[in-house]
Amino acid sequence: MSIKKKLAMGIATGALAVSMIGGGTYAYFNDVEVNNSVFAAGTLDINVKGNDAANAIINVDKIKPGDTMTRNFKLNNTGSLDVSKVLLTSKYTVTDVKGDNAGVDFGEHIKVQFLVNGDKGNTVIKNTTLKALTSADVTERDLLAWIFGGKENSGLKAGTTDELQVKFEFVENNADQNKFQGDSLQLEWTFDAKQTAGSAR
Repeated sequence: MSIKKKLAMGIATGALAVSMIGGGTYAYFNDVEVNNSVFAAGTLDINVKGNDAANAIINVDKIKPGDTMTRNFKLNNTGSLDVSKVLLTSKYTVTDVKGDNAGVDFGEHIKVQFLVNGDKGNTVIKNTTLKALTSADVTERDLLAWIFGGKENSGLKAGTTDELQVKFEFVENNADQNKFQGDSLQLEWTFDAKQTAGSAR
């Protein structure tokens, strides 16, 4: 066999091999489908609406022993998720202008009464003091269940509101309370909403 024939056969064999490889690459059926999924987290969002322009539950001055102050406020769930419970953390700071309180806590002389849950018709009363309300065992409790003696166990559903009423009293203890003249108390309440339990979706 001549050199030309050998070269021609080699080229033909190579071309056949390439065509077989190419045919092997594309010789099957194929169908591609892309599916996009979304995981969108819900939102927990509560807010407290007080009576004044700043939405404070209470702002008052020039109080004296025996004064009482009743205020309404709303606890709103404006998020997309139901709230299972709301924890209340209460803390305050006292400014002793004369420096003569001698370890007596102004917060012990401010009584707090949670009166009603207006939208559900409850009339349960819870009595405490600002001092007691700051204790650890209280701050770990669900606010609504604690105030209403366990009768409010449904939490706060998305898009709903609980109306609360609270009464503060500067208690007259029939003793010398002159040490509190001119003093002030800055109160901070933090409402911590907790989600409901996870579920199969």
